[in-house]
Amino acid sequence: MDMVIHRRIESDIERRILSGEWRPGHRLPTESELMAEYGCARMTASKAMSGLAARGLVTRRRRAGTIVAHPPVHSAALAIPDIQSEVEGRGLAYAHRLLTRRIRDAEAEEAWLGVQLIQLETVHLADGAPFAHERRLISLAAAPEAESADFAAKPAGSWLLAHTPWTEAEHRISAVGADTVMARHLLLPPGSACLRLERRTWRDGQGVTWAFQTFPGDAYDLVARFQPTKA
Repeated sequence: MDMVIHRRIESDIERRILSGEWRPGHRLPTESELMAEYGCARMTASKAMSGLAARGLVTRRRRAGTIVAHPPVHSAALAIPDIQSEVEGRGLAYAHRLLTRRIRDAEAEEAWLGVQLIQLETVHLADGAPFAHERRLISLAAAPEAESADFAAKPAGSWLLAHTPWTEAEHRISAVGADTVMARHLLLPPGSACLRLERRTWRDGQGVTWAFQTFPGDAYDLVARFQPTKA
């Protein structure tokens, strides 16, 4: 019986976190409060919280209690912060322009994100100059609150980091030439050398977002630090 309750506690808390009801930093009920709510033993409540912590959904702190975990902003192999953080980290003023936004059904190659998607096109600015062009898809199954989010006020990448924790990410880096649309938005001659970052993220197997970020070739660099692999 306690095993069933332990799973129900985990499921209830996970649902509140992934739906955005409980956001990063939100303080969770104490074990005593969970015991009263679910009519379970302290060991059962503790096991549920430990399971959530092991999956990266919550952070347990002695005396401070348990809070919803803040999502990581980098991968173990290559750190790539969101664009707003990157611009501000250079000491420049960040701004963005939302060019298009629409809700549509997923196409075949996008099915890993779910049925309905938000499609966004954005230009990111650094000190008023174009810094990057972004095309992004967001899964409404993974991030239902995105449907009402004001992406003209807050860029999608920063919003997702704050509202939808992810557990897995994939980055693909390639050199591309700016097509006519890209060149117009980045104020470049068509065909100019650019760097493109393709990023996919998942939450426990559910696709969250698929973004294509294109930077002028001289505006972005990637730095990774490695250690030799031990035999």
